[in-house]
Order: sequence, then C-alpha cells, then structure tokens
Amino acid sequence: MTETDDTLIDRVTDRLVTAVAIGEFLPGARLPAERDLARSLGVGRTTTRAALERLVDRGILEKQRGRAGGSFVRDEWPTSEAAAVTRWLEEQWPQLVDAAIAGTHLHGAVARLAAANRTPHDIVQLQERLADFDRAATGAERQHADSLLHLAIIEAAHNDTLSEVVRDHERRFTIAAPAHLWGDSESRPAMERRAAREHAELVDAIVDSRTEDAGRIAQHHVEIDLELLEAVRRRALAR
Repeated sequence: MTETDDTLIDRVTDRLVTAVAIGEFLPGARLPAERDLARSLGVGRTTTRAALERLVDRGILEKQRGRAGGSFVRDEWPTSEAAAVTRWLEEQWPQLVDAAIAGTHLHGAVARLAAANRTPHDIVQLQERLADFDRAATGAERQHADSLLHLAIIEAAHNDTLSEVVRDHERRFTIAAPAHLWGDSESRPAMERRAAREHAELVDAIVDSRTEDAGRIAQHHVEIDLELLEAVRRRALAR
C-alpha cells in the first residue's frame, strides 16, 4: 500500500471517528453498508474497508456477522481519539460552518412553504411525528423520530425542487442523512430538551399557517447542528 493510500485511509478514519463524536452515529448504531458508506465518503470500498478495520482494532466499532450484521458503534468516542476529531474538524471547519448556515436558511424556507401549503393530511402526519418524538425512549429513537418529523415538514412544503435541494445538502453535510447530528452524552440531554420544545412550536406554527413564525423557528432550530459541532470541537481540543 502506498503512502498516498495510507494518507487517504487516515483521513477516512478521522472522518468516521468524528461521525461518532458529533452524534451522526450513536452508540449501538449500525453504520451504512460498506458500498453505501464508500459512496457517501467519496472513496473506494477498499479504502473504506481499511478504515473500518482500523476502528474495529481501536475498539470504536465492532463487527457482527449474519443477516443483521455489519459495523456497529461500541460506545462514545474515547479520549484517545481527540486528536483525530480535532484534525478533521479543524481542517473542515470553514466548510462545516458554511454548510450549517446554509442549512438553517434552507430549512427556514421549507418551513415557510409548509405553513403556506400544508394540507389536512400533512397536519395529521406532523402531529403524529411530533408525538413519536415525544414518546421516544432513547437517543437513537429520538434521532430517528427527529428525521421523520423533518421529512414530514419537507413533504408538507409540496415543492419538489426545494425538497431535493435540502436532501442533497444534507447528504453532503452528514454521512447519516437524513438523520441530523445528535451530539455526545454531554451535549445531548440539553439539546433534546430544546429540540422537543422547538419541535412543538414549529409544528404549531405550520398548522396555524404562521409562515414567518415557522421560518424563524425552523431557522433557529437547525442552528443546533452548528452548536453541537462547536461543543464537540471545544471538547476535543480540551482533551
């Protein structure tokens, strides 16, 4: 294997460690299939497989065999991986900030359209997705319910072009799209309480056709992504 190959594997390894650190993949989560993961990362399967093997060796992932098998996150990112997280975040920071800010404006636009265009069926879907989030018992369940709620808001906007722009943006911003970042165990509890409150406010604004309120709430809500990135960045540097 050439030095260039090793360097690329290093970068992919850092990216995957950071994905665990910032809550793209929570403890117990299964990573996408190797083929899909390679496509999301923009590298070959051989590089992806080598990076996954490194993370198994370092105790961050575990491999499970069988039909329900794959690569699973074992636990929170350890202190020993702070350098990897710092490297990736510092290198990508300007682009991450740019993407996070773009995301706030995109979701604001979607929420405004949802408030203007929602149908009775959309209202039922939004309220059901909101109830699912409130009932979720674990971080992974809440992350999944959050994804479904935001997808329901996108559907309620009834604008295919904007929907595709938002989905494409999220696929480039996070490996786990449409799942949003979920932070680590230190930042997660406060974030989840805030998310529950803002979800309720956002759904109410959409149901009531308050377009400007919906856009403002959504834009503020999606700022959580950047705040979680900043929290993990500070933690990694401190470690």
